[in-house]
Amino acid sequence: MRKRTNNGRKPVEGSLFGDDDFEPCMPAIDLSKYNFDEVFGRLAKSDFRRRFRLNDEMKDYVTEKGLGRIGMHAADIIRKRLAPAVIPNDGKQTPMKGHPVFVAQHATGCCCRGCLSKWHGIESGRELKAAEQEYVVALLLTWISRQL
Repeated sequence: MRKRTNNGRKPVEGSLFGDDDFEPCMPAIDLSKYNFDEVFGRLAKSDFRRRFRLNDEMKDYVTEKGLGRIGMHAADIIRKRLAPAVIPNDGKQTPMKGHPVFVAQHATGCCCRGCLSKWHGIESGRELKAAEQEYVVALLLTWISRQL
């Protein structure tokens, strides 16, 4: 994980999101209302998507932070990097490593608006609706859960 500074104090290991005492940016998502079997079936046929896995360090990070906190990270990442109508660096905005959500985005075809359109039928050129953002976050959390 990337080192973060702690208000001028000694750098500590942690998340991309600073101190962990921030308020959630969205309510908890009920993952049971989604069935992603068909999506995961299609993704499993892609050699590129299949190769993504969480390494032990990322699994430990998810376990330490909890799926709820990872969900908040995912919601924040999606809101900032995927939801806008115009993304200047679309197709290059999602790193392939560094956070479990980034790996999950590539594994699930939610890494850019082009892949989101191809894999999930969510057209680009417009801002993602709240329900679409929730769908993406739920998919990412489901993939991460399956990795554990």
